[in-house]
Amino acid sequence: MQMVQVVFLTVLVFFIIVTIHEWGHMIFAKRAGILVREFAIGFGPKVFSYVRGETRYTLRLLPVGGFVRMAGEDPEMVDLQPGQTIAVRAKDSQVSKLYLDQLDLRKNVIRGEIESLDLEKELKLALIVDGETMHFTVHPQAMMIVKGQEIQIAPLDRQFGSKTVGQRALAIFAGPLMNFILAFLLFGLYIQQVGMPVDNPTYVKVGEVTAGMPAEAASVKKGDIIDQVNGTVIGGDREKLIKLIEASEGKPMDWVINRDGEQLNLSITPVAVEGQKGGKVGIAPILPTRSATIGETVTYAGNAMVTMTKNIFEGFKQLIFGQFKLDDLGGPVRTFEVTGQFAKQGIDQLTLWTAILSLYLGIFNLLPIPALDGSRLVFLGLEGLRGKPIDPNRESMVHFIGFAMLMLLMLAVTYNDILRLVKG
Repeated sequence: MQMVQVVFLTVLVFFIIVTIHEWGHMIFAKRAGILVREFAIGFGPKVFSYVRGETRYTLRLLPVGGFVRMAGEDPEMVDLQPGQTIAVRAKDSQVSKLYLDQLDLRKNVIRGEIESLDLEKELKLALIVDGETMHFTVHPQAMMIVKGQEIQIAPLDRQFGSKTVGQRALAIFAGPLMNFILAFLLFGLYIQQVGMPVDNPTYVKVGEVTAGMPAEAASVKKGDIIDQVNGTVIGGDREKLIKLIEASEGKPMDWVINRDGEQLNLSITPVAVEGQKGGKVGIAPILPTRSATIGETVTYAGNAMVTMTKNIFEGFKQLIFGQFKLDDLGGPVRTFEVTGQFAKQGIDQLTLWTAILSLYLGIFNLLPIPALDGSRLVFLGLEGLRGKPIDPNRESMVHFIGFAMLMLLMLAVTYNDILRLVKG
């Protein structure tokens, strides 16, 4: 049952941070009047899909990100040309639907050959029907039906490229912005969950117990108060407890703990842990806490944002200057693994980890790497300086190459993560 809960919470974490990111893109695109064709979580084949308003919402098979597809970002999927035979459904000479195939099966339609067509500016259609030309206006939200799919037309004023540089930049930046806001709120929620250390603490208690370590073997429980170790009163001195444990590697220790008002005597022998100094028993000793005030919550969340941002950029620095091995990189597999470990430690630790992941996603997406939001903002900045856009074909090629390289890196890292799990 616990494993099912851990898997559910792990998936939920990814769903939340990706959804809030893509929601930021979508909501600001719609505010600018851009037609959002699809809001997708994941990549690859569709698992679930439904349409609400003008947008199709999809859940895709590979949980490695998401995207918002806006009209005009890519070439339109259907290109109608003069001379092509189509069927239209119209009322009062205004077209609401254009049928591109299976024309003989369409009922209550007008069938003819396109003489002229403008679906971006004038929204007009001239159709040759039985040798005569019929003129129509096209509804701004008219649908094209082809191969069983309905595709809404995108007039020029509903396309991404028609908006100002500022509107487009805001629609792009809104994704990372939502991740920053989510991270700030989650850091605040975390300190509300765990509380602030009290002044002049009088005791140290067990916050977490690590599975497979001596403390668990001795039946130490989360919430136990540690009164004495080897006859030494601990009081509220957490550092004293840690030093006593580190100095007793391989030596039995006599512990006196308080559990729900009852004193218990336990024998615990610290063990060595690779990469760590001194003996370890597998507990997270914590001090008593109190509820954080609103001001303390805001201050903590702000400080956590600054501290974690510095740590993230320090990691990028090591990556750029080659101070890393492939094992130091983690793809979706390792991220899922670590998230599962935090989920096992409790909701408060999972909240903290989710805040860190959301902050990382926001920062990573703002890097000027092709295919990421940061690169798109760079192109928009160049457009603002030049007074004209970069050639769309060149920009698309840059993003395509960047996306392909990111996918290759992800495949390599994921393969390495799987090998590491198999080898234990």
